[in-house]
Amino acid sequence: MMQWILPIVFILAGLLAGIIAEKFVFKKLKIFITNRKIPGSEIIFSSLHRMTFLWFAIAGFLAAILSAPIKPDVANLLQKIVTIIVLYSVTLVLARLTAGFVNLFTHRTEGVSASLVANIAMAAVLMLGTLILLQTLGVQITPIVTTLGISGLAVGLALKDTLENLFSGFYLLISKQVRTGDYVKLADNHEGYVIDISWRSTTIRELSNNVIIVPNSKLASAIFINYHLPVKEITLTLNVGVDYESDLEQVEKVTVQVAKEVMQEIAPELIANEPYIRFNKFGDFSIDFTLYMRVNEFFDQRIGKHLFIKKLHKRYQQEGIKIPFPTRELYMQENSAQAER
Repeated sequence: MMQWILPIVFILAGLLAGIIAEKFVFKKLKIFITNRKIPGSEIIFSSLHRMTFLWFAIAGFLAAILSAPIKPDVANLLQKIVTIIVLYSVTLVLARLTAGFVNLFTHRTEGVSASLVANIAMAAVLMLGTLILLQTLGVQITPIVTTLGISGLAVGLALKDTLENLFSGFYLLISKQVRTGDYVKLADNHEGYVIDISWRSTTIRELSNNVIIVPNSKLASAIFINYHLPVKEITLTLNVGVDYESDLEQVEKVTVQVAKEVMQEIAPELIANEPYIRFNKFGDFSIDFTLYMRVNEFFDQRIGKHLFIKKLHKRYQQEGIKIPFPTRELYMQENSAQAER
């Protein structure tokens, strides 16, 4: 019995060291590094989550195996199990790190990350790590790779729709016709921001905060409008009508001044693109024109119209410019019989 005391002590020491490292040292170090705002630190710590405890516990078990009075073949089997756990945990950490940094890179280059790229990168690391693990354990991986290649055709036929969506997702990302963060409008009048492109579908969030799920293959073959291509900046157009008695030179001057004030509030970096108006029609009760003003992106049209209408209405009142109500003149002809009476 005395000969098992040392192995048990190693196991308990490993578990205790893992708990202390995970709950105190790792946590304190995470807070310290995160507060320094070091790029990628959050990814590293999230990838190592729970691994500190696991590695200390495994070290304790390995020391217990080496010091325990057990048969050599049993000891070899247990050591192989420990090796498998260690290698797989390292592979998992590397896969998490890869996915995290791919997400960080795509977020910095495109504005929003796409989970398809990160998931593919993570799957590739896991597959490579699994093959290395098998090779380490003495398993011949060449027949496995050959078998996977032969069975690939059957798998492809069975997963035809899944693979079609997968490759369509790659096509969307590579062609950059749709990017995460873009505002798109589909042919069925659904519209919103693309928040993710996964291996199966594209997720679009409407302005009402509802979510639309579109299979990648459907989106790749659909007709849609991307309001962020070729650039995010778009032209806001607004139709206005003024009274026939208005001085059109004054109307143009005042309207452009108001539009510049609005641009200064919501898009000062675009102020070089001066707003302008174009008179286009003699209406039934007004002279109609259209305002053209640049805003940063599609969503800014709402606040742009809101501010412009408020400011323009107030300014027109100050300048004495009238926006006429719809009017109709009716001529009444009396009945001839009534006229004789």
